Amino acid sequence: MARYTDASCRLCRREGQKLFLKGSRCYTDKCAAARRTQGPGQHGSKKKKLSEYGVQLREKQKAKVFYGVLESQFRKYFDMASSKKGKTGENLLQLLETRLDNIVYRMGLATSRAEARQIVRHGHITVNGSKVNIPSYIVSKNDTVELKDAGSEKIKAIMEQTAGRVVPSWIDFNADTKKATIVELPKREDIDLDVQEHLIVELYSK
Repeated sequence: MARYTDASCRLCRREGQKLFLKGSRCYTDKCAAARRTQGPGQHGSKKKKLSEYGVQLREKQKAKVFYGVLESQFRKYFDMASSKKGKTGENLLQLLETRLDNIVYRMGLATSRAEARQIVRHGHITVNGSKVNIPSYIVSKNDTVELKDAGSEKIKAIMEQTAGRVVPSWIDFNADTKKATIVELPKREDIDLDVQEHLIVELYSK
């Protein structure tokens, strides 16, 4: 599968904000996005006036990078969001937010979404008691997500790094058992991504 293999911090600098792609490093003074506010590359310091299309494209790219999904996956989520009742943009963010890898990240069992994907792929996560190793699996309301090897030293080390992270209110997480229940689906105000989702809708609606 095609994956971005260059420096992750370049992506944050390209969007002009932290997307928390490097785990705990993003919360320290070593964060490249905080130290170097200009865009990446030779001409990164030059400000360019974006067209309407360019602004819409940047919002889409920001959401893709934040959740770590490919273009084909993102388009599929948009089509799913369009077919649901409610605002398409909010439906899209809700689908991305309820991906299993994102749930694992929100639970504090991984320092980044990339690490959460690895944990899921290696079969360490169960949903409603059954092993699920697909990071893109969409979790539903009342589902239970649990870490199989809750006592592992690696997870203990990770949770020490993520101790200050607040678990969203729509996830009922027990830190002792490493088990969470999805008490409700996230609303727009529960999602901390600074993106104008209506611009993404406009982009795909052309």
